Amino acid sequence: MNANPRIEQLARLALEVGINLEAGQDVGVVALTASAPLARAVAARAYELGARYVDVAYSDNRVRRALVELAPEESLDWVPPWRVERIAYLAKNRGALVQIGGDPEPNLLADLDPERVGRAARPTDLNATLLEAINGRKLNWTIVAQPNEGWAEQVFGERDVGRLWDAVAAAVRLDEPDPVAAWRDHLDRLAARTAQLNERRFHALHFRGPGTDLAIQLLPQGRWRSGALETAWGRSFVANLPTEEIYTTPDWRRTQGTVRTTRPLALRGTVIERLDLRFEDGRIVEVNAPAHSDVVRAQVDSDEGAPFLGEVALVDGTSAVGRTGITFFSTLFDENAACHIAYGSGLTIAVEGAEGLSPEELRAAGVNQSRIHTDFMIGGPEVDVDGVTETDAEVPILRDDGWVLPTA
Repeated sequence: MNANPRIEQLARLALEVGINLEAGQDVGVVALTASAPLARAVAARAYELGARYVDVAYSDNRVRRALVELAPEESLDWVPPWRVERIAYLAKNRGALVQIGGDPEPNLLADLDPERVGRAARPTDLNATLLEAINGRKLNWTIVAQPNEGWAEQVFGERDVGRLWDAVAAAVRLDEPDPVAAWRDHLDRLAARTAQLNERRFHALHFRGPGTDLAIQLLPQGRWRSGALETAWGRSFVANLPTEEIYTTPDWRRTQGTVRTTRPLALRGTVIERLDLRFEDGRIVEVNAPAHSDVVRAQVDSDEGAPFLGEVALVDGTSAVGRTGITFFSTLFDENAACHIAYGSGLTIAVEGAEGLSPEELRAAGVNQSRIHTDFMIGGPEVDVDGVTETDAEVPILRDDGWVLPTA
């Protein structure tokens, strides 16, 4: 038993709401060494719930720094085949995957060569295998995060891990009398919003705000989804804890305009406080940031589909994450406090008729193909979001960070 009861509660949430563990499943756990307490609690609870085997793989940020700083060029974007096979095995055998975040040293790579940092963050066969498993609904998977002192210092300027635990507990509803029941009610609310947008069938979305005038064309066959998903064999699960978003896959060929981030982007050991992008005919053609823009450019240049959009998501200010008023410096949390978009791979689960199509067929249908998927936040009180009808009429969806879309 952990000294911190919230670790046990978070492990239960990850397994009972997140992956919704099925008895007999094999479970993969991926965690930083700093998150070992939660990884151990997940393993113990998984066995109590009937898991056949739990395999925990740890990574170490200091080892990653050594790679970026000292390894030969060919090692930067290489991954050992056994790491790829681990994910492939889980996908082939209806396994489950729990990923544990919470970076204890978020600026560890900030003083290193940005080009090498970017190379180390480039797509790998591991990313491609994981994305294929996710898009093919071959895993029930979830991502959670364990607070630690380094993360707390980044968020609050002091190593107050107790304060961060309070914030995380509020964001993932651990402070509710029955967190599992609270999550079921929350998922029902998100489902109602997805139904509302799917009924509207907007042709495009228009974002307007400081530094932002962005038109995102939607796919005719696209559908709005929430964080409540289902595997190909019918097992329900929640991919992100927390999740407050409803999302869809846009047409990768038709985004136009400019956009500015409204929250910091933590990207593989660097924190990008502000990022400005310009799109032409779907492609990112300009990347500007006061610092670390080279890291973003390296990712955007990493493959043919990387500079195009693969997701657009709507979040309003009533989210549990948003109500904390905290910037977590973690995409897992911050994307659930504000609207966001992602460059890279499109989400086939949000496209009707996409299952079973080849990558070439998906790309021809407007679903972007890439081995990366990077979310960044573009919403907030100063950003208006409108839905655009086929007659080019604009219907308000978000104003002052509130959901205002009327029922059709």
